[in-house]
Amino acid sequence: MSENTRDVIIIGSGCAGHTAAIYAARANLNPLVFEGHEPGGQLSLTSSVENFPGFPDGINGYDLMDRMKSQASKFGAKYLMENVQQVDLEKRPFKITADSGEYYAHSLIIASGARAKLLSIPGEQEFFGKTVSTCATCDGALYKDKVVVVVGGGDTAMEDATFLTRFAKEVHLIHRRDTLRASKIMQDRTLNNPKVTVHWNSALVEICGEGNYVSHVNVAKHPDGNPSSEKAGTTIEKLECNGVFIAIGHIPNIEFLYGKLATNNDGYIVPTTHEKNCATCDVETAIPGVFAAGDVVDWQFQQAITAAGMGCKAAMAAEEFLSVHKDPEN
Repeated sequence: MSENTRDVIIIGSGCAGHTAAIYAARANLNPLVFEGHEPGGQLSLTSSVENFPGFPDGINGYDLMDRMKSQASKFGAKYLMENVQQVDLEKRPFKITADSGEYYAHSLIIASGARAKLLSIPGEQEFFGKTVSTCATCDGALYKDKVVVVVGGGDTAMEDATFLTRFAKEVHLIHRRDTLRASKIMQDRTLNNPKVTVHWNSALVEICGEGNYVSHVNVAKHPDGNPSSEKAGTTIEKLECNGVFIAIGHIPNIEFLYGKLATNNDGYIVPTTHEKNCATCDVETAIPGVFAAGDVVDWQFQQAITAAGMGCKAAMAAEEFLSVHKDPEN
């Protein structure tokens, strides 16, 4: 087997990709991991991860990703800090075109994750991963008895706002319109929670603070909806808070395979239909030998531990697939 042809190639270096690499390497599958130019995914930008098993005092997200990579490398996984440009899934071995050239895989695991949609406003990047977050489940416990802001109007925003009321003393939900997009049951849970204050026809226009800490946000409000600081009648209000949670959705990182695999309306890879006694259907795709794991397919949970579990399943499914179909003719 040439250096550019592998039993398993893994695209992505978050929890799913690293875990898949660990299991594939231990199974002597000689995995090659394309980690992209921002290794570690979203978790590497998280200052403190407190809900990953085995770390009772929490762990820095970058350190967690680095430990996973070291573990996979120890067992023989090779990493390339390159982006994948496109893939050819018409036949095996699958062709992967990356920054440095073409590579071939007898099985492929797509674990390229998803990136949070952001607001592109002043202060967002400065405080991101500190006191600006896109994961309430990850960071909510850090805001016990504090005041937080949630931005969004869909189910994710409702879930985040409701979850944060377990810790924060006040939750301010900021939404651009006068009606929510979320499902009725999620709206009811949020709107009936006494800790939640909804700011209708409002938009976050600036996040302010000092050092690593947010002190307040500036909110544009307009009675007719769709507020902007330039629109006539818009007022800017200062809202003091300790943290900001942006919950306006995610974008799966699958630009390199558009049209090659089925996706849902939000761009997430669609796994095979669940069948009786099919333990790996949630990581299998419609193309035999191609597997998907983590946030690229999981639109609902998007947690480090669930991504790691899916990475494990994808690697084990790839091992089983190769035991029968190592020869592309079979």
